[in-house]
Amino acid sequence: MANGTKAAKLRKYFKENPEATAKEAAAWVKCSYSNAWVIKREFCKTPSMVRSKNYIPKPQVTKTPPLAIKLVDDARVSDGSTARYYELPDGAKELQDLISHKNMNAQVGEIFRATYRYGESSHSDELRDAKKIRFYIDAEIKRLGG
Repeated sequence: MANGTKAAKLRKYFKENPEATAKEAAAWVKCSYSNAWVIKREFCKTPSMVRSKNYIPKPQVTKTPPLAIKLVDDARVSDGSTARYYELPDGAKELQDLISHKNMNAQVGEIFRATYRYGESSHSDELRDAKKIRFYIDAEIKRLGG
């Protein structure tokens, strides 16, 4: 295991274990979940690598737009109650999937995590979570030059 980059090791792992999750691969390669998720997503774009001997193709389902979205001149226009950017990416199972999908930086990811678990963590009450959110918002505003 001393030879090769972590990305190469992840690719080899997913090639040999196409049904493996990014979490399992990250633990095996000893890398971050987000690195494993990116490589897993790369493999999902290549059908031959995703398929296993037990592969059963999913039927193609055509989604109809929600009622709140109106078609205007072939463009999707939101009436304010829903929009395309609220749709979850295919295969998203954990918060980290959404953070990676939206390409959030460290500060925004921490804000998202703290907001999602607000007051639910055993080591962090609502006041601590609120202060953490404010800390990362202030850091992001400073980074943006504000």
